[in-house]
Amino acid sequence: MPKIRAQNAAVRELKGLHLYHAGWSNCSMRVRMILEEKGLQWTSHHLDTRRGEHITPEYFGINPKGLVPALVHDGDVWIESCDIIRYLDDSYPEPRLTPADALQQAQQSEWMSLAAAIHVSAVKTFIYAATAANRRRRTGAEIERYRALQTDAELLLFHAKNSSDAGISVAERQHAEQQLRDAFGALDRQLREHRWLAGDNFTLADVTWVPLHYTLLRSGFDFDHYPYVAAWANVITQRASFQNAVLRWFDGPPQTSAATLKETASPENAAAVSAAAYAQDSTDEKAGS
Repeated sequence: MPKIRAQNAAVRELKGLHLYHAGWSNCSMRVRMILEEKGLQWTSHHLDTRRGEHITPEYFGINPKGLVPALVHDGDVWIESCDIIRYLDDSYPEPRLTPADALQQAQQSEWMSLAAAIHVSAVKTFIYAATAANRRRRTGAEIERYRALQTDAELLLFHAKNSSDAGISVAERQHAEQQLRDAFGALDRQLREHRWLAGDNFTLADVTWVPLHYTLLRSGFDFDHYPYVAAWANVITQRASFQNAVLRWFDGPPQTSAATLKETASPENAAAVSAAAYAQDSTDEKAGS
């Protein structure tokens, strides 16, 4: 469901690009990275989802699932982060972040579809389970307000489990971890042979997956067995789009100085293979092709 008509009438009057997003949301990171890569002017509507700022009738009138991000472009609303970044790449094609080659386009779509498929069952489940001890529990009033607004069965079930005294079960967390191991194993095999996920250039596929790596790394997922993923991610953390769209927003609206960004760009153990070695592998690959 990429493009919808907002029930919030005020939003239909907005002009230009407006992004409703959360700093720590990996889906929001994707959209902010594309906006940065393309140098677009946009208006930020930051929502602190940890405080429930998205659980309001006004925001559900923009995105009926109550999720971030939501992009408003001249009154039209786009939801689902992969659909949003495709829309932005089509609407603002410079620099183009979709491969020209049909086979590589198919690869890009496959990687983006896989990320969407495991979002709730693996990514969201692992992060919520891993951070449960440090996360503020929803009050009874907040839970009831969410249930009154939410109609999506998968999200209702997920948050019912997460809000219960038992929380996410050990079996569910283990299943999530296995899905993540399978997915990042596939990424690692791809990146062992190729510099990027879909073709010879940085594409929407890379933008889709690098926020997952970053947020999962921050949540304690073990990437030690995926050296090519670690090296690929380390290269992307040096891009201005990652630093401006991910690092500066992670804890909320930007307050981090540019000098601090360099220090925080590479989390510890993020690069089991050095960026220099990775760049050399990529050069060797091209030379042999």
